Amino acid sequence: MSDLSRRELLGGAAAAAAAALTATPAKLLASTSDWRVDLMAPTAASNGTMLGVPFEKHQTVRVAIVGTGLRGRSVLGELLAIEGVEITAVADIAPEKAQKAVDMCTKAGRKAPAVFTQGERDFERLVQREDIDFVYTATPWPWHTPVMMAAMQAGKHCGSEVPIALTVEQAWALVDTSEKTKRHCLMMENCCYGESELTVLRMVRDGVFGTLLHAEAAYNHDLREILFENRDEGLWRRFPHTTNDTNLYPTHGLGPVAQYLGIHRGDRFEYVVSMSSPEAGLTEWRAQHEPKDSAKWSERYKAGDVNTSLIKTAKGRTILLQHNVTSPRPYSRLNNLQGSKAAFNDYPPRLYIDGQAGGHRWTPFADFKDKYQHPLWKAVGDLARKNGGHGGMDFVMAYRLVQCMREGLAPDFDVYDAAAWSVPYALCEQSIRKGSAPVKFPDFTRGAWRSSTAPQGPAVTAG
Repeated sequence: MSDLSRRELLGGAAAAAAAALTATPAKLLASTSDWRVDLMAPTAASNGTMLGVPFEKHQTVRVAIVGTGLRGRSVLGELLAIEGVEITAVADIAPEKAQKAVDMCTKAGRKAPAVFTQGERDFERLVQREDIDFVYTATPWPWHTPVMMAAMQAGKHCGSEVPIALTVEQAWALVDTSEKTKRHCLMMENCCYGESELTVLRMVRDGVFGTLLHAEAAYNHDLREILFENRDEGLWRRFPHTTNDTNLYPTHGLGPVAQYLGIHRGDRFEYVVSMSSPEAGLTEWRAQHEPKDSAKWSERYKAGDVNTSLIKTAKGRTILLQHNVTSPRPYSRLNNLQGSKAAFNDYPPRLYIDGQAGGHRWTPFADFKDKYQHPLWKAVGDLARKNGGHGGMDFVMAYRLVQCMREGLAPDFDVYDAAAWSVPYALCEQSIRKGSAPVKFPDFTRGAWRSSTAPQGPAVTAG
């Protein structure tokens, strides 16, 4: 990903999606088992777990969107660019943003969705509608769990932007409610659908890396300008920096790495150790850019600029997890994987395979694309690059969701993944408060992770 700001990235995604609205929606191709984004679909169990539970088949997938700002409208545009989707309702506290979403639908030749703009809890009325199969929320973080809970309690499948929960209690509430209602609760982690990420996943599946040992994941993205804006994310996203010292955004890097390692498919996160650097980025940015009469001068920033954590898995693998959005730097999710036979490093993507010609030098990742490109990108990659944001991964994510619901497939990831990938927000803070002591991950699957194993080469035994 380039040095574009988040606003430019989302704006570009929305523009691409809007341009696609006048085109014929993309046809849904029939999927095959190797299109999955986990290494092995867990077998549906009868003990109440949501592992491996398929969607019921939907001839038309009826979607409601809660939160129609930049991100919500970007997702809306991608859904409108796929056949078999109907947008039945939208909600936002800003009527003008909801109207922009309505206009996108009508411009695409679709029926205008119902509009819910009567306050911040109007989504509770929206989810009661009978013409909704899936509720998608793109609200500020604190509203993700409330929207998902309301959707499931109303009998709707649902998906959220990241992170899906901010506390351990919220994560458990989502898991318990998903199991009780038998409704899927998904965190729509677009980075799991990136072209590089899915290519690495295919190579893991084919045994290229041998025994998997270590991975690295991050969200390192200079957001200082966005955080201080007086609109959109600037109105709320700076606030967590004043209240929490932790990894505020763990999932973009961690989701793909969890897929590589088969988390909840024969392994799980065991414990985390976390520490933060001092804070300087937001304080210094404010001094350089904010007028002295700005209300922002009353804020005290608690979150350290660089949070670094180590996760140990039940099989003994290690994961380096980082977060840094307040320092000048190029974008990176790290996205590194080390096995006994090969190593992959991203940004830029490159690979080293033991014994390769040329000695200990990185090989450009593009050299392996033809052989190992994931079947999902082979099938819809051109459409994704044309219609989707973030290099096409957003379109692939939307396309795959609709495909799973149309065909009655189990989703590529589930409520247990959503909880485990999000909960470092809470656990890393606990570790920091305890002097970087280890903090255990909850086992959100209640042991069911052991029942499904992913084909990733020889198992690693914990010492």
